[in-house]
Amino acid sequence: MTQSSEINAGTSTNEGAAAEEIRWQDVLSPEEFAVLRQGATERPFTGEYNEETTAGMYQCRACGADLFPSDTKFTSHCGWPSFYAPLAEDRVRYIRDSSLGMERVEVRCANCDSHMGHVFAGEGYDTPTDQRYCINSISLKLNTADADA
Repeated sequence: MTQSSEINAGTSTNEGAAAEEIRWQDVLSPEEFAVLRQGATERPFTGEYNEETTAGMYQCRACGADLFPSDTKFTSHCGWPSFYAPLAEDRVRYIRDSSLGMERVEVRCANCDSHMGHVFAGEGYDTPTDQRYCINSISLKLNTADADA
């Protein structure tokens, strides 16, 4: 009897997750869905925020959560927007990523679990943290409303 209820609970969870992904398909463009929900990566040097210098808060494009202040953005010449720290550690979630034959750390939005990019450490950038949050532009939305505050 216990085994049966565990199976049913698992089915409900899987169905709920599938329904959630269908909802994301309804609100995100196919390109946004591929990166944010399926972990794809946009091509380097093509994103709208790669060379952006406007002050503001970079938010998750999917849910609007504040993730990266513009004053933590720096030029890394890697082809994607780079930040040396999130707004706060509880704003992002980290997942070990062994794909592509290397060890990396995936960065996800802690609020909606959308894929943002990866974080790298020890590359020698002159930043306070010696970290590079390499984030897909398509995963972000720049809010300039509070830039002067």
